[in-house]
Amino acid sequence: MLKPNGKVGRKIDELEIGERLHITETIEDKDLLLYLGLTNDSNPLYIQHDYAVDTPFGKPIVPTIMLNGIITSAISKHMPGPGSNILEQHLIYSHPVYHYETIEFTLQLEQIDEAKNRVEISVQGYNAQKQSIVEGILKVSPPY
Repeated sequence: MLKPNGKVGRKIDELEIGERLHITETIEDKDLLLYLGLTNDSNPLYIQHDYAVDTPFGKPIVPTIMLNGIITSAISKHMPGPGSNILEQHLIYSHPVYHYETIEFTLQLEQIDEAKNRVEISVQGYNAQKQSIVEGILKVSPPY
């Protein structure tokens, strides 16, 4: 049962192949610190400048799971929306994301399987220099 102000996303018969969602996010210190605190992740590559400068990255990078969180949040909030369940995901992270970068994601509905109540959503992410940072496919069950 939903709360009085609760909202359910779109059901499978309300979706159309080709739909797109664009999201822009800037990775701030507060986001990184919240992630690191919640997960107890102490990887120096994510936060320690002195360590990261001696790596091929040259400076701290954003954990890929944070990028994954932005993508899955977009599915939960917008496409198909609240009540959706991610069943499978295959994501390739092709370029690191650095602190304070602004990144853009495009999600597109690629396939609909009404019999299984399943959709496939592609995702592509780019940094401000238009370098690919992530791409892949997610299989999602829209709300019933």
